[in-house]
Amino acid sequence: MPQALTRDGIEEVVAGFAAAARRACQAGCRVVEIHAAHGYLIHEFLSPLSNKREDDYGGSFENRIRLCREIVAAVRSAWPKELPLFVRISATDWIDGGWDIEQSIKLATALKQIGVDLIDCSSGGNVPHAKIPVGPGYQTAFAQKIRNEAKIMTGAVGMITSPVQAEHIIRTAQADAVIIAREFLRDPYWPLRAARELEQPIAWPVQYLRAAPKGAQPRVPVDLKSFESCFEEQHGVPERRDRAASSPRRVRPVANKEQGARSKEQ
Repeated sequence: MPQALTRDGIEEVVAGFAAAARRACQAGCRVVEIHAAHGYLIHEFLSPLSNKREDDYGGSFENRIRLCREIVAAVRSAWPKELPLFVRISATDWIDGGWDIEQSIKLATALKQIGVDLIDCSSGGNVPHAKIPVGPGYQTAFAQKIRNEAKIMTGAVGMITSPVQAEHIIRTAQADAVIIAREFLRDPYWPLRAARELEQPIAWPVQYLRAAPKGAQPRVPVDLKSFESCFEEQHGVPERRDRAASSPRRVRPVANKEQGARSKEQ
């Protein structure tokens, strides 16, 4: 049987999220999203259907959102302030007495105040017997309501498959972004097809330029050195500087003299 997290366990979870944000930055990521939906750990704390704790992390709304707030604050402090932070939530459990859209609006308002840039509005996933009315754009209304009432940017997700459908959501101010998953599995080139159908310019991978429309621009690669510099300026990264002090220069190993000669020529 699952055991309730201890206070030490909660602190480890919070620290783990912050460490993951640091690694993402060092790897060159430009946006991170905290997954607080679909019955995973944070959602289990948020929903009264799954949170049966009797301490400071259970019971009242403020207590149930405490872990989410602590994780967001830790990630925001570990993530460069100029890069965006998203949080995915289940806007409703689809069950009476569970997490619902009104609580989602209150949570979004609180998260905006501590540095969240966008709420990714999904739903469900916490209880197996929920009856979810799945259909094209069935969760978009949640994104619109949270956007309007919490005054925060939102992302719409769920059975959004066509470029026209996605464009309509943005043009009618139902959400600020459309987040697509399964359609990318069916069509990895969906952005290129959408840009063509909507007659919009888009940056192409440089390897594909010879197949691109006339005048298409290549996609700019991520500058990892720039991100590492940005991260060090904001956070210090003492462990990296300690290593640099003990190893003042980096030597790239070569397999043999012939390979070394080729490396110099290149």
